[in-house]
Amino acid sequence: MTTDQNMPGYEWSTVQDAPVRELFPGIRLRPLWLGGNGAKAHVLEMDPNTCWQGIDVHEPGPEEVFVVSGVFNDGDRDYPAGSFIHAPAGSSHIPQTMTGCTLFVFYPEG
Repeated sequence: MTTDQNMPGYEWSTVQDAPVRELFPGIRLRPLWLGGNGAKAHVLEMDPNTCWQGIDVHEPGPEEVFVVSGVFNDGDRDYPAGSFIHAPAGSSHIPQTMTGCTLFVFYPEG
């Protein structure tokens, strides 16, 4: 993450420069930004035929997802590229994909 000296408060990063952490086999997290109040932004990459291990519970706040590419499934339905999903605090799902997908994931409250 880089701070722009000419624009106070501006920070930027690139997906290819973000460190990669494998959460589960074939599921990788790339942190892009962390706010002072715990808010955070990530890119989540899921290879074809992968599934989150266990249930993903949204705590302490909501989770907001934009499907950048592929088709994401939350355990109930498919969301193609271009879909936006708001999952309120306390909700849960089991992220999975048959095709593979890339997601932008934002946690406004951490």
